[in-house]
Amino acid sequence: MSIWFTPASPTALNALSARTMSQAIGIEFLEVGDDYVKARMPVDERTVQPAGILHGGASVALAETLGSVAGTLCIDPRQKMVVGLEINANHIRSLRSGFVIGVARPIHLGGTTQIWDIRMTNEQDQLVCVSRLTLAVLNRERAGSGA
Repeated sequence: MSIWFTPASPTALNALSARTMSQAIGIEFLEVGDDYVKARMPVDERTVQPAGILHGGASVALAETLGSVAGTLCIDPRQKMVVGLEINANHIRSLRSGFVIGVARPIHLGGTTQIWDIRMTNEQDQLVCVSRLTLAVLNRERAGSGA
C-alpha cells in the first residue's frame, strides 16, 4: 500500500529540481516505491571537501532533499506544505568518488510533523551516512503570512 498523497515518478521529481540546489550538486531521483524515495548524488568537485572526500554538508543536502520531497508527496500540496525543523547526520564512511545513494523512509507521518530516516550508501551498498529529518507540516495560507 502506497503512502503517497501525490504519486510521482523519478522523471517528474527530476524536472521539479531544475534550477535548484539539487540540480546544481547533481542529485538525481532514481526510484519512488510504495514507502520510499531513492536518489543519488555524484562525489565530484561539487560535493567534496578540500581533502577530496564527500563533504558532510553535501550528505545533509541529499538527506534534506530526499526527506522534503518525500514529505511533500505525503500531503495535499494545495492545502499544506512541509518545511525542515531539524536534521542530524552521522557520517560513517568516507567516499572519494562514484555516487552516494540515499533512501528516505518515514518514521512518523503526522498531521503537524513528519520524521524521515535517510540512509546513504556507496555503490557497494556500504553505509556512508545516516540522517534523521523532522519536518513541520504547515497550512499554506498560514505559511505565506510570515506567522
